Amino acid sequence: MTKWDDNSWQKDFLNMKSHSPSDAKLLMGGVKGLKDAWRLGVLHVEYERLKRKQEEQQQQLKKK
Repeated sequence: MTKWDDNSWQKDFLNMKSHSPSDAKLLMGGVKGLKDAWRLGVLHVEYERLKRKQEEQQQQLKKK
């Protein structure tokens, strides 16, 4: 079951790469409206992509 109020990915994502000030504010402060919700969804997809890429790289290093 998905916990909709779980924002641990946001803290993790802040440390993964540099962000624009508006994106950093959104990741730290949360959604204030529909536009923010849409942008947060886009950022979450990017987070999942980067996380998957990191995990694949770690598995490649373990095989060597």
